[in-house]
Amino acid sequence: MPRIHLIRHGRAAAGFGEALDPGLDDLGRTQAEAVAARWTGRPAIALAASPLRRTQETAAPLARLWSAAPRIEPRIAEIPSPGMALSERAIWLAEVMKGRWGQQAAELCAWREAVVRALLEVPADTVAFTHFIAINAAASAAMDDDRVIVFRPDYCSETVLEHDGRRLKVVQLGAEAETVIR
Repeated sequence: MPRIHLIRHGRAAAGFGEALDPGLDDLGRTQAEAVAARWTGRPAIALAASPLRRTQETAAPLARLWSAAPRIEPRIAEIPSPGMALSERAIWLAEVMKGRWGQQAAELCAWREAVVRALLEVPADTVAFTHFIAINAAASAAMDDDRVIVFRPDYCSETVLEHDGRRLKVVQLGAEAETVIR
């Protein structure tokens, strides 16, 4: 069974309601270096990252360590909020996070299914750099739990899943911390 190590990106320089694609701040860069340090001495495996800057910047130290570029996987990107003003995004996301997938709009349910499909298609052990809600989408599917938020992965935490091609299984949830939507 392929094992997928989902790494939440490091702390971003701007919040969900402040910028569409921020990079990492200084703490986030330090967190990204710590991810690479945790993998030092372990055999290299495949790398994947969402197309957003904060995930790619988080992946960069490990990619350098292993001399490998991550495959960009758009399906594990941030939860979509198309056509929404930045000022509305944080309020909208806070409401989504309180709910259940069965209550969400069809396009959000389709996004969740795309996250799960992307992970089910991973052919070999992989480290994938992604986002808070994407990790929850995968974990909630694996746990057969309809809540949008089943746990609160900290920046650069590692959630480990496995799959048999049909279903995701949680091996270990990542370290948790309170997330502030800004």
